[in-house]
Amino acid sequence: MKVILRQNTEGLGQIGDVVDVKDGYARNFLIPRKLAYAALKGNVRALEEEKRTLSKKMQQELTVAETLSAELEKVSVTIPVQVGEEDKIFGSVTTQMISEALKEKGYEIDKRKIEIDEPIKALGIYGISIKLHPSVSAKIKVWVVRE
Repeated sequence: MKVILRQNTEGLGQIGDVVDVKDGYARNFLIPRKLAYAALKGNVRALEEEKRTLSKKMQQELTVAETLSAELEKVSVTIPVQVGEEDKIFGSVTTQMISEALKEKGYEIDKRKIEIDEPIKALGIYGISIKLHPSVSAKIKVWVVRE
């Protein structure tokens, strides 16, 4: 059965590709999950319309992410933590703590978008990356200070 892919599918192809798959795979997996259309003339036109709206939406998301990235580059957050002997932190600074500190500054950033290279277990200044869009990321400064 020939199908037109609606999404990038690993092992099959990119959006808009016409691929030949087994009938059961198309009817039971690809089409019900809206990953593909049956390769008919009307569906080709529908896919072209979907591509246009998707590209507009992606462009809008990219501009929003770029403006937010420019704002976040100027932001630094302070996270007070409890320390023991020799200024060792109890536990470590987590993405949740950074997300809450950003929320206090007025930025709603999901904790899953914050990328910490290695655990923060000491006082100091750290550069943390935030992935806002697949092609846009921002760096913020996190000050870890004594409570």
